Amino acid sequence: MIWPFKSAARKQIAKIEVKGAIAGGTRKSVLDAIKTVEEKGYPAVLLRIDSPGGTVGDSQEIYSALKRLGEKVKIVASFGNISASGGVYIGMGAHHIMANPGTITGSIGVILRGNNLERLLEKIGVSFKVVKSGPYKDILAFDREVTEPEKRILQDLIDSSYGQFIQTVSDARKLDLNTVRSFADGRVFTGQQAVELGLVDRLGTEEDARRWTAELVNLDPEKVKCITIEEPKPFWSRFVPGNQQANALNLLPNEMQTWLNFEMASNGLPLWMYRSSRME
Repeated sequence: MIWPFKSAARKQIAKIEVKGAIAGGTRKSVLDAIKTVEEKGYPAVLLRIDSPGGTVGDSQEIYSALKRLGEKVKIVASFGNISASGGVYIGMGAHHIMANPGTITGSIGVILRGNNLERLLEKIGVSFKVVKSGPYKDILAFDREVTEPEKRILQDLIDSSYGQFIQTVSDARKLDLNTVRSFADGRVFTGQQAVELGLVDRLGTEEDARRWTAELVNLDPEKVKCITIEEPKPFWSRFVPGNQQANALNLLPNEMQTWLNFEMASNGLPLWMYRSSRME
């Protein structure tokens, strides 16, 4: 028996949005949306990405889920204003990619940052006593400089993550690994340059990508509905403004709150991120 809602969904396409820094919250919302697409039986997905990237693990989980979904559903990625680093990685889970000519993309690479507050702590007379099980247990501690052996350990970690990134791009875009390595040095490209490199298939708007998605599954782009899959909001959220949160960040604009939360949560983690040391 085919349930009515599945029958209707098969004549529509779904839209999944990836917006802002990619972290745990983004991962959950995207994975939930993918589950909804599977349950309702949509034949195709328009994946709209407008993100500078984010954490490695969260980007990989979204990519893996998209690859599994792609075995049953056609996926077209539409790169928005910026789709860089982890945003690119997620896009590799789509069958096809479209970007605007001026889209900022690329930034393929890995960055890991830590804060060294040693001199500041000395000035205010604060020091820490550490007892640890091994010499590297407090690697990237904020009260001291990183040692040379620690730098080598961290560089090996970065190199491994970078290797995973370029291998994924090579496989997804059917490009030689050395070709990918030649431009995967952290630099950014416009959408037009990305097409020339083979990172993107076509230039076009989100609307162009929507039409392409419909055509891939033999639906009329003039008539087909594109349904945005969104995370359900709690009933009380319609009465309580989203920025009225009981924390110190409440005094800041929402976008700045999001970035500060991300910066604090991702400190010391490998990132697939474009310009992660500043707010966009």
